[in-house]
Amino acid sequence: MSVTKIKKRDGTIVDFDPEKIYNAISKAAEAVGSYDREKTKPVVAKILNYVEQQFNDKNIPTIEDMQDIVERVLIEEGHVKTVKVYILYREEQAKVRQKKQELVGGFVDKNMSLNALKILKEKYLLQDNSGNTIETPEQMFRRVAKAIALIDKDYEKEPDIKAVEEEFFQSMNNLEFLPNSPCLMNAGTEMQQVISCFGLPINDSLEGIYDTLKIAAKIHKYGSGTGFNFSTLRPRDDMINSTKGGSSGALSFLKLFDSSTSIIKQGGKRRGANMAIIHVTHPEILNFISAKEDPAQLTNFNISIAITDKFMDAVQKNKFYDLINPRTKKVVRQLPAKEVFDLIARQAWKNGEPGVLFIDTINKKNYLSQKIQITSACAEAPLYENEACPLASLNVSRSVENKKINWEKIKKTIYTAVHFLDNMIDANQYPTEEIEKITKSNRKIGLGIMGFADMLFQLEIPYNSKEAVDTAEKLMRFIKAESRKASIELAEKRGSFPNYKESRFAKKGFKMRNATTTAVAPTGTISIIAGCSSGIEPAFALAYMQKIFGGEEILQVNKNFEAKAREKQVYTDELMKKIVQMGSLKWFNEIPADLKKIFVISYDVEAKWHVKIQAAFQKFTDNAVSKSVNLPEDAHKEDVVKVFKTAYGLGCKGITVYRDKSREDQIINQLN
Repeated sequence: MSVTKIKKRDGTIVDFDPEKIYNAISKAAEAVGSYDREKTKPVVAKILNYVEQQFNDKNIPTIEDMQDIVERVLIEEGHVKTVKVYILYREEQAKVRQKKQELVGGFVDKNMSLNALKILKEKYLLQDNSGNTIETPEQMFRRVAKAIALIDKDYEKEPDIKAVEEEFFQSMNNLEFLPNSPCLMNAGTEMQQVISCFGLPINDSLEGIYDTLKIAAKIHKYGSGTGFNFSTLRPRDDMINSTKGGSSGALSFLKLFDSSTSIIKQGGKRRGANMAIIHVTHPEILNFISAKEDPAQLTNFNISIAITDKFMDAVQKNKFYDLINPRTKKVVRQLPAKEVFDLIARQAWKNGEPGVLFIDTINKKNYLSQKIQITSACAEAPLYENEACPLASLNVSRSVENKKINWEKIKKTIYTAVHFLDNMIDANQYPTEEIEKITKSNRKIGLGIMGFADMLFQLEIPYNSKEAVDTAEKLMRFIKAESRKASIELAEKRGSFPNYKESRFAKKGFKMRNATTTAVAPTGTISIIAGCSSGIEPAFALAYMQKIFGGEEILQVNKNFEAKAREKQVYTDELMKKIVQMGSLKWFNEIPADLKKIFVISYDVEAKWHVKIQAAFQKFTDNAVSKSVNLPEDAHKEDVVKVFKTAYGLGCKGITVYRDKSREDQIINQLN
């Protein structure tokens, strides 16, 4: 063919692929139930003939030119119904493109969804003093890549900053990996707070409490989250030596921190995310367990109970255990462990909180000698006091080709991401010198994944299967191994982290740039930006309706499901709209059994598979795994107890559950 190139809407020139014409026509034909590839061949041949007559590599056709020719040939060949669908599709996509350009004031790649753009405009893209958006997503990625790449000059005499910047930019712009949200918001700005996770101390004094509150406010202001352990605070009515009065208690100060977070809206864009941890032996444990019984209370905090092996043993043996005053270190009371455990499970059944942290498991698998008592806001990063950890996530849905995982592509992205994350530690502007010192002493990073459910769809593996568990283990084993190799490579050039001699790595005899390299975060907003499923969660929906212009709605269908439904010739807009209403495919006789088996959503998945998947990832994760076990509305408290015990037995570092419809503000609802 004389035409080998085509011009995209953004002006870039790419290779011309005739197969895309087949795909476009097939979608339109399938919509009217008349697709036949053999009958399509002469239509495509005629289209290509017109292209050859009108264009060449000096006169390169545009996307619009190509679509005009497709319309013309379909009309000439008498495919009236098919061309009607094709024209309507073009019009609908034109509306979406127009809306995208209106949102950000410039051209946007088709890979970026309308939902992603709305989030980017609201929270990430830079604005002028009048609140007008002044950058596109591509410019945002360029800003971030440039700011993080500049750190290389601190380690190399003649760094190729432009090449590093381009490597970082291409990986982000291609949505192969994305850093945590504060990096996208703040890199290259006046306040370059790019790390998302901070652990802060709470000292048992009024001065210490308010010092921490002030630091937390600074952190929240620029979009990051904080974790606290309130177990250090004396219980309610305990003696205050300076006033001879009684303490208001740990829970009262949690409420203070929550109120402060409501006032300090993160970066002017989102409210603070916090983790409040209380040790199971704290005298106020019962109050903390039920602290969020009223869903209107403590809305800025996740609450987790730090549970020990000793407590779990007491639960198993139905024994009493000690409550200890953190000020005096003396036993003040005993409680029946099983009843406390059941109370935690009942409250979690009621509205999803508290979660549990298996604190001894966290410390047994800690690569450093000091005990950990804090985690990040979503528990994916166990932290020391005054420590921060940058996060990033690989979009593994972009590493599947012809139903196989492209391991080389993942490896390349891992090396890019580890380099990026290590640079983030030096690029970050810290709220205190102490946090900077401790963070740089350990240089923890957390590389995780998103798009796991989409990856399984492409591999045609059900989420609720042993094959999915095996895939999770194989994938995370690879990411852990390669991220460590990347860290070792950086250590050869930049040196090991300062606390290296106190780590297990020193005993094993190999250098490491970073004390940890992996953590699996929930990836709420960045997975929307990347256009993939969230973290390691199952898909929450296969289809939904999206509003665009003045209430007008367009149908959005998971691209992997849509492709298979068209292949099986069961796709219709009417069927997809029914799926929007019902959620699960299990209600539809017209959907083939093999598709029902593969394309499961969260509430199709039994609790045991949720836990097994989390445990599979945790097995090869240095830090921790953030995931929710979704339970059906009719689940019982005993189901939660079983989830907690199973997670503990499988080596998870923590676990949370969410029962369908247990909160009024639930984002996605399933019909009965």
